Parts: sequence; C-alpha cells; structure tokens
Amino acid sequence: MLERMRSRASRTSAARIVRRSLPGLLAAAWLIQAACAPRPMQFEPAPPPRTVAWFGFHAMVETNKDAAGLLAEIPALAKLGVNLIFAEVDYNYEYVSHPELRGPDPISKETARKMSALCRSLGIRLVPEFQSLGHQSWAEKTYALLTKYPQFDETPGQFPGNKDIYCRSWCPLNPGVLPIINQLYDELLDAFEADALHVGMDEVFLIGSDFCPLCKGHDPAELFTKAVKDAYDHIVTDRGKEMFMWGDRLLDGAAIGFGEWEASMNGTFPAVDRIPKDIIVCDWHYELNEANAYPSIPFLLEKGFRVLPTSFKDPVQVKALIDYSLKFPKDRMLGHLCTIWGGMKKGKTRNYPPLIAAAKLLRAGSSKVGAAVQPEKGRMP
Repeated sequence: MLERMRSRASRTSAARIVRRSLPGLLAAAWLIQAACAPRPMQFEPAPPPRTVAWFGFHAMVETNKDAAGLLAEIPALAKLGVNLIFAEVDYNYEYVSHPELRGPDPISKETARKMSALCRSLGIRLVPEFQSLGHQSWAEKTYALLTKYPQFDETPGQFPGNKDIYCRSWCPLNPGVLPIINQLYDELLDAFEADALHVGMDEVFLIGSDFCPLCKGHDPAELFTKAVKDAYDHIVTDRGKEMFMWGDRLLDGAAIGFGEWEASMNGTFPAVDRIPKDIIVCDWHYELNEANAYPSIPFLLEKGFRVLPTSFKDPVQVKALIDYSLKFPKDRMLGHLCTIWGGMKKGKTRNYPPLIAAAKLLRAGSSKVGAAVQPEKGRMP
C-alpha cells in the first residue's frame, strides 16, 4: 500500500509539471520512471549479538601452580570474551591475620595483585571465592579451620576420617567463627583489590545437626539464613562490596525437580525469602531436570535476585542452559558462568570444550558482552 501511495503521488506531481514547460516534461518522465522502476530486494537485518552482562569462568587456585596457570590463561580467556573470573582461593592464601589457617602451598599477596592488575588491564572483573559454612573438608582431608579449631565443627568428634559424610560444615551459631572468617574475607578483598566476594555455600548437608550442642533442634532454614546474612552484613553492609553465592540451598529439591545436589532436600530452601535480594545467585546445573527445563532460573528471578546460570563439562548441557536462560530479561539474568573445578592449565584451559561452546553461543567476541549492568550494593529486600 505504501508503495502504491508513493507511485500515485509521483505521477500526480509529474502531471502538474507537464503543464508548465518542456523541462517539466523531462522531469516528469524521470519521476515516472523512478516511481515505476523495480526496487532492490530488501533483506531483514541480521539479529544483533546476544547481549549479556557477564561471561564468566570459575577456577580453583589451591597452589602456586594453579595461580601460574591462571595468569597464563587470562589473556586467552579475554580474547574469548570472558569478562568475569572467580578465583576460588579458600584457605590457600598467605593470611596474615591467621597464618595458622594457611594451606600447604598458599599464594602470596604479590601473586594476587598480579592477577588483579592483569585482569584489570583486560577489562575482566576478578572476584575471589572463599567456601563458607560447608565444604570444610574433602574426602579424608579436613581443612584448616576445623583442624585448628575443632570446636567450630557442626559435628564435633563425629565421622572419623570423614567417613559417611560428603563435606564438613562449621557451626553457624558458634560466636568464635565470624571474627576469624571476616578477617579472612577482608584479606582476600584487599589482596585481590576486589569489589566483590563469592562466599560459596553450596552443597551444605550438615546443618542443624543433632551432634551440635548449639544448632541441635534449630530450623535448617533459620541457620542457613543466619550464615548468609552474617556474610552479607560484613561484605556488603560493612565493606560496601558485592556478594555472590551458589544457589542450590535456596531451591526446594522436591518441588523444582533437581534432587538433593543441585537443590535442597534438607530444609534450607525457605531461606530464599529471608535473605537480601541484592546477592547475586550463581545457579549451577549440570543437566536438565525431569521436565527438561531449568525452572530455578525464573524462580530466582521472580524472587528478585540477579542470577548467573552456571554449567560444567558437557557442551550439550552448556548449550541447553544458555539457550534456556537467554529467554529471560538481561537486566537480572546476567549471562553465563563456566566452571572447571580444578586449576587452569597453561595453553589448555583456553581450549576447554564447554568454554568454547559458551563463547560461541554468547557471541562473546562482541563488544556487547558486558554492556552495563551496574552492581546494586547495599540494597536490602
């Protein structure tokens, strides 16, 4: 219809010109020809690159070899479009406030500053991680806090050699824990010159234990809420930083269809309605649920959180998670986080198949990645 209107208007203008002069006749002929000439085929423009705030990568930094691997791989990760790195350090730093809690091969402040400077020069946000509450042991090894201070254990004197448990937890009600942990948080924030801290808190199975004289009989959701808020009060309220955490303990495993690992079956999930909503939740899933979906993403978004979906080693599942998550508004669905659950290896991590798959799906080479979702610091629910 629009083309017809244009043609009609052109012909009307030509008729008026003819009545005036020969030059008008020539002009009219040109107008008629232009109006009637076939127009070039119009193509729909290509869809713009998928715009997400962050394309992240999580790596363990448990030794100086791990730190060297990370430093070597950071430039290659930047070329893939990675603009957020979580360095899980835990006890593996040369803590000054509590040197008794250093791991066997701790990284130095100098090394942390090198990582920070390199990331900053490449436009990468570097966030240290300290596994809090849970994951205080692995296999037969119990980590430094509960080795040096066994009275902080949620199950004191139980499970010799960590037999029959997944990981130990510290007691969230023991008043001696927070002063120590807050000092460790502070040292990592300062060493890495970080504007945020990831506090872990995934896969917490030992909570509200009958073996704990302080926690026995308490609601697991109440205890988990307290642990999260204690970390938040120091990191966000006192230090003015941003806080990340894993999301599995905030999900009702029975209702959401993910079971006891990627969600909670031990009563912690009501905490989702009790903790500050400006915490960024890393929602990790390694496979689809029973309904072939990831319902935790819209659930957490509807609760008011910003969400960073997180994958592991299967490129097919990486694609499924990214495709699903990109259906949601990008103001609070922040992008994607790849994990390796080990240290980076020089010249190899950059070719990690799930990372390559995610980079292609997110079009991470685009300057659109990282387009301005600003931190929301200190906003209470």
